[in-house]
Amino acid sequence: MTEDAETARYREKMQHRKAVQDREVAEKTIEKGLIAVHTGPGKGKSTAAFGLALRMLGYERKIVVVQFIKGAWDTGERRALQRFGDLAQFHALGEGFTWETQDRARDIAACTRAWEQALVALGQEDVALVVLDELNIALRYGYLDEATILTGLRNRPQHQHVVITGRNAPGWLTDAADLVTEMTLVKHHFKAGVKAQQGVEF
Repeated sequence: MTEDAETARYREKMQHRKAVQDREVAEKTIEKGLIAVHTGPGKGKSTAAFGLALRMLGYERKIVVVQFIKGAWDTGERRALQRFGDLAQFHALGEGFTWETQDRARDIAACTRAWEQALVALGQEDVALVVLDELNIALRYGYLDEATILTGLRNRPQHQHVVITGRNAPGWLTDAADLVTEMTLVKHHFKAGVKAQQGVEF
C-alpha cells in the first residue's frame, strides 16, 4: 500500500469513528448530580477524587472535602485546597486509622461527627462537589449505617456531585452510585520497603 493510500485509509477510518462517537454523544441528554465511588485495593482512590475537586475549582465552583478515619495531619492536598479560599472547605475529622485508635466507641463518635459535617455540605445548593474521603472504611466497620447514608445522599441538591472513596465499598452503595471505579493493585513500592513520601502519599 502506498503512503497516500495509507493516509486516505486512516482518514476514512477516523471519519467513521468520529461519526459514531458524535452520534453516541448526541444521544446522551440527561444532566444530573452524580454519585461516584472509588474503591478497590489499588492506590489512587483519594488522589482521583482530589483531581475532580481541582477540576471543579478550575471552573470556580465550590467543593467540600470531609475526611473520615484519617487523622488531621498536614497533607499536600489540604495545603493546596486552602489556596482557593472560600471555594474550598477541607474537614479532616478522623482520629487515625482503626488500628491506631483501638477504640470502637471513639471511632464511631468521630465518624458520626464527620457525617454531620458531610450533611451540612450535602445540604448546600452552592456546593458543586462533596468528597467523602474514606467513607467506605467507616461503612465497612459499621460505624455508620446504610439508611443514614442513603437518605443523606438522596436529599442533596439535584445537581450536586459526590465522590466517595475507600476500599471495600458495600454493594448497596455501588448499587446506588452512578459511577464505580475499582483501583486494581498491580505493584506497590511499599512492598519493596519504600516508606510513604511527601507529595506522593500525603
